[in-house]
Amino acid sequence: MIKNTQQQIVDDAMISRHSMRAFLPTPVPREEIEKMFEVAARAPSGSNTQPWKAYVLTGEIKDRLSNAILDIYNDKTRFEALKEDYRYYPTEWESPYIDRRRKVGLALYKLLGLGRDDKAGMHAQHGKNYTFFGAPVGIIFTIERKMNTGSWLDFGCFLQSFMVAARGRNLDTCAQAAFNRFHPTIRQIVGIPEDEIVMCGLALGVADMSKIENSLISEREPVSNFVKFLA
Repeated sequence: MIKNTQQQIVDDAMISRHSMRAFLPTPVPREEIEKMFEVAARAPSGSNTQPWKAYVLTGEIKDRLSNAILDIYNDKTRFEALKEDYRYYPTEWESPYIDRRRKVGLALYKLLGLGRDDKAGMHAQHGKNYTFFGAPVGIIFTIERKMNTGSWLDFGCFLQSFMVAARGRNLDTCAQAAFNRFHPTIRQIVGIPEDEIVMCGLALGVADMSKIENSLISEREPVSNFVKFLA
């Protein structure tokens, strides 16, 4: 089937989105960010509840949050005392999920020249999450605790819509569940109330394609592995 222009634009925006882990300092105009949120807000939600919330950080407050989190992250005792606001990953890992996780992690560290025993190097690389990988814009997403599982599904649609809207503007993103554990610090600095769950962070900006980590594109399963056609 030959794709028309509209199909190609949408497909390219979807397929070209992947997690970037190094950004240029190029500013992103506020009006562009607002427009991306306006577009993303067309995501579906049960009974039009629109349960998503976002806090956009730039400049001094973004740096202050990054520095505060890194202080804790680099202090093993303080870091291990933290508890997640919600459990993102399964309690017990099983195949094929653990296999996919290991594969993408090892692929990233291989690109960066980090061996299995280079714990310090891995620690430093993971810590870049908390600087939003150098992106000029960091976003913290939340949802109210009183909302139920269906609203989390709605939030996922909204988050993906925002990332695709960014690609339509030649911008890049990295969704970051790594912020979850630091929700007390995020609440304090950003001013997020306790009745909102810190869902994730997001780095937004222009990817630095001179950095080798941005060449990593994680594999996807073939459609036949996860879809059944019934008639």
